[in-house]
Amino acid sequence: MNILFMTMSNISSLQQHNIYTDLMKCFAQHGHEVVIVTPSEKRYGKGTYCDNNDGVAVLHVKTGNLQKCGMIEKGISMLTISRRFIQSIREYYPNTKFDLLLYSTPPITLYQAIKATKRTYHAKTYLMLKDIFPQNAIDIGILSSHGAKGVLYLYFKSIEKQLYSISDHIGCMSQGNINYLLENYRNIERQKLSICPNSLMPEYYNVTEEQRNTIREKYGIPVNKRIFIYGGNLGKPQDVPFIVRCIKESATCKNAFFVVVGSGTEYSTIEKIYCENKPSNLLVIKQLPREEYDLLTAACDVGLIFLDHRFTIPNFPSRVLSYMQAGIPVLACTDVATDLKDVLKEGKFGWWCESNNEKAFVECVSLACKFDSTVLGENGRKYLEAHYTVENSYAAIMNSLQ
Repeated sequence: MNILFMTMSNISSLQQHNIYTDLMKCFAQHGHEVVIVTPSEKRYGKGTYCDNNDGVAVLHVKTGNLQKCGMIEKGISMLTISRRFIQSIREYYPNTKFDLLLYSTPPITLYQAIKATKRTYHAKTYLMLKDIFPQNAIDIGILSSHGAKGVLYLYFKSIEKQLYSISDHIGCMSQGNINYLLENYRNIERQKLSICPNSLMPEYYNVTEEQRNTIREKYGIPVNKRIFIYGGNLGKPQDVPFIVRCIKESATCKNAFFVVVGSGTEYSTIEKIYCENKPSNLLVIKQLPREEYDLLTAACDVGLIFLDHRFTIPNFPSRVLSYMQAGIPVLACTDVATDLKDVLKEGKFGWWCESNNEKAFVECVSLACKFDSTVLGENGRKYLEAHYTVENSYAAIMNSLQ
């Protein structure tokens, strides 16, 4: 098949190792022709261009700035991005007949591009449902269904319904996502829904005891303590003030040390606390290149997941895969809606507590300090290879089409 994948993520190279690039490379390895359409913001000073590596074409479409800019500039860029995508696809691939159109949520701003491309090529459309927007924004107070924000919510809700309607197939991250859609969106046909999990092309970052100590010493991390690492976005969904309280309360666990690596809208909150108070059980690091982060993760003992307790939708954060890949167990502190807690129990590779109880978190930390993390980490790695490789996602998509 000729496959077109539209994304709002900035994919600069296929050398990136993430849930989207790995899946697209998997499609290419199975003999499909793959084109990724990704924004190239004005700040980079490049026009629209196309390159090809690992058997996948990447069409970088010049857009306005979408990140680290004012709200007006970002709004204009969002409103014009669909038109720019459509024009660039037609210019670079005028004679290509695309058979399958892939995209992931939240593609609210790309809805018109998806609609136009489906109409032009009569392509099958497949939505990879990664979050349920705008309900997730309602849950944590970013949007409201009342007042001025209510107008924006109604607009997004309308686009969301149209997006589900135009999608021939919807791949959900877990059974919890399927159940949620069936309960809350009565117009979605059951036959559209199937499980298509977050997945990776697993790499191996096994480190020896000597390498582990060397990596820890490089960052000033204790070599003789149980190291808990959080890596990824630090924004409203993670409830950073709660993370700070959890780490502060965990000072009673003398053998526990925390490493936070990431970026996001709330990164400055935890960075400020770290710089001003210098807590003895915490290290904060600005976002690292992927390979460096993966090596650091492999040199730690337990991976952390945080999600705001107010979420009513079953999130399944992709960062759990990097912990499973590194062969370390997971401590998830989340809302009760997610079925990640059930996966941890089934796979026997971690602990869970609700993310509104610091004392419950401390109890989990204390428990994790007593367990053999190697055994649980191996369980997680095996569970990843059985359920969350890109071959699983590829098979799920192909089975849906058949």
